[in-house]
Amino acid sequence: MTKRRKIGDRELTPETLMMSYGYDPALSEGAVKSPIFQTSTFAFKSAEEGKAHFALAYGLREPIGDEQLGLIYSRLNNPDLEILEDRLTLFDRAERAAVFASGMAAITTSLLAYLRPGDVVVHSGPIYGGSDHFLRKILPEMGITPVGFRAGVPFAEVEPMLRQEVGDRRVGAVLIETPANPTNGLVDIAAVAAFTRSHDDGDRRVPLMVDNTFLGPIYQMPLAHGADIVLYSATKYIGGHSDVIAGAALGSREMMAPISAMRTFLGTMASPWSGWLLMRSMETLKLRMEAATRNAGAIAAFLSTHPRIKHVDWLGLMADDDPMKPVYDRQCLGAGSMISFEVHGGEAEAFRFLNALSLVKLAVSLGGTESLAQHPQTMTHADVDPDHQVTLGITPALVRLSVGIEDATDLAADLANALDAI
Repeated sequence: MTKRRKIGDRELTPETLMMSYGYDPALSEGAVKSPIFQTSTFAFKSAEEGKAHFALAYGLREPIGDEQLGLIYSRLNNPDLEILEDRLTLFDRAERAAVFASGMAAITTSLLAYLRPGDVVVHSGPIYGGSDHFLRKILPEMGITPVGFRAGVPFAEVEPMLRQEVGDRRVGAVLIETPANPTNGLVDIAAVAAFTRSHDDGDRRVPLMVDNTFLGPIYQMPLAHGADIVLYSATKYIGGHSDVIAGAALGSREMMAPISAMRTFLGTMASPWSGWLLMRSMETLKLRMEAATRNAGAIAAFLSTHPRIKHVDWLGLMADDDPMKPVYDRQCLGAGSMISFEVHGGEAEAFRFLNALSLVKLAVSLGGTESLAQHPQTMTHADVDPDHQVTLGITPALVRLSVGIEDATDLAADLANALDAI
């Protein structure tokens, strides 16, 4: 595999390396693009090689130098996934990456790698509905207690309450999602990292995991602000075409080791076909996210002045006196293309708006080339307790909009027509 990252003294950018990093055409009959290695198992050159590969895979010996795990079985590794994982590390400047069958597979596998019965898992809220269900409904059945705090407010305001609620119990992991789904509330990664480090115990480092799906990997780099693990629903911007389900986790070699091992035994890795599709998509990742963000700026400006809109949350509209503005300036490289807004009224008015959309599709998910809108309270976050929905700002009038790469004027016309239906 070729991993050349420089031409002379020039360090190549990630968007350039997306075309070739980690792949050598000479190993695949000169094919410019990686083939799909649609195989379950790989032949060894000798029994001795098989023994050496398995000893490394099961941790029975240490790698020699920069030795990588040899190809054994596609539940452990596969060329398409290995090339993709090499490329995924570049934007976030991580040492290791692991690709999963879905974003939820990445989140659940990563948490299960570190959590143990009796632990507390600290998390921000709101958070994606599937993550919320796993934290609040599944983990307690395993003896793991979720303790949440609200996104969108300075961490110093919630930290005393959080420390009191955690008490002297062991913190197994911390999971935050920033910006929050669906409200766009920010969480201060550096502040939460300091909180997390205060719960380290001897040689045990508590992992701070950051779901970076809304802004990453182009507009936010959590590892640079103290995070240990970066999580993605790769279905979203990384895939970007609404045609593949996948997830990813990235971090240091040390912090990723338990997650990779858990993936092997849970069998939650992505398929070679998914890996190939994601490699295709990553070549245009930056272009797509930049185009969608430009569109989002135009759409957010339009919505913020419309008489039927009560409130718009888009990071690019954050006021200078907003207490979270310093966090945005420090940890975000752009505003992204996710917008949440409230119409005047409630569920009935939100539904009339959604039902009148034509160009924008009424569908869940986000980050695709097409624009999508949905009603979080009754769709993606329907499983969140009603009282908790209110606390987190998930109201009956709230709409979440993922802005795509269509013409912004066309999108505004569609939104204006749908707003007239209210």
